[in-house]
Amino acid sequence: QLQASGGGLVQAGDSLRLSCAASGRTFDVYSPGWFRQGPGKEREFVAAMSYRDGKTSYADSAKGRFTISRDYAKRTAFLQINSLKPEDTAVYYCAASPFAREFMAERRYDYWGQGTLVTVSS
Repeated sequence: QLQASGGGLVQAGDSLRLSCAASGRTFDVYSPGWFRQGPGKEREFVAAMSYRDGKTSYADSAKGRFTISRDYAKRTAFLQINSLKPEDTAVYYCAASPFAREFMAERRYDYWGQGTLVTVSS
């Protein structure tokens, strides 16, 4: 199971770090990914990281401001978001893929967290 947290109401320009805590010992061999769904929009890919080599992939909208990372000891993945913009307002979901790749496609992910809401005011 995955538990996402760290969302909240922030102002434009602020930073947030979202967390995704995993239960189960096999998280080490899962590649974490983050997705988001804004108001009235479909869910979209944000960032992913390969468990094998740490290689990362980002959506164009996330490059430069978002950073995905993980702490193996804590079985937790993170998404650091800097310089938040109102258009970053969304429910952010973490997911875990059994593949050793930083996939962008939702179908590559087997496990999903419940989502954490990020609201950015202007």
